[in-house]
Amino acid sequence: MIAVMAISLLATMPTVAAPAFAQEKAVEVGGAPMYPSRTIIQNAVNSKDHTTLVTAVKAAGLVETLEGAGPFTVFAPTNTAFEKLPRATVDGLLQPEAKSTLTGLLTYHVVSGKLSAADLMAKVAAGHGKGVLTTVQGGQLVVTQKGKMLMLTDQRGGMATISIADVNQSNGVIHVIDGVLMPG
Repeated sequence: MIAVMAISLLATMPTVAAPAFAQEKAVEVGGAPMYPSRTIIQNAVNSKDHTTLVTAVKAAGLVETLEGAGPFTVFAPTNTAFEKLPRATVDGLLQPEAKSTLTGLLTYHVVSGKLSAADLMAKVAAGHGKGVLTTVQGGQLVVTQKGKMLMLTDQRGGMATISIADVNQSNGVIHVIDGVLMPG
């Protein structure tokens, strides 16, 4: 009798829809799902692999920009990528007096528009092995392909590999990279 009453009660209760993002195909980055309906910042703050990047974006005052409409293609260095730099360099960049340098470094990792891995490969093919991207900072990155991997070369000759591609966002796409790119 109690079971029948419980079923009857449940049948009369309004159904609650699962949040929209729960039904999305998410890519896991840094132990957290990255939902296509969220912005670059809304997703990045949940990645344990991008805490240094998020701290830097906040210090540079770029949160509002990367929450904007975009679209943006962001090459997102991991914490491990930042650890390859001298500790004093990272600490210095996070100081208020280095804000313009930090902003330049971070915007060098951003390209206007939404470029998927397939788009990047098409640029490489069209450029006979080298695709050239102009960053928001104004500098250039060169994209090349080695096997199935996409590589980025900065203006100083430093290289980074895209380790996780096509992490779609509501305002663009993130490609996780294993190095910090340096403008010229």
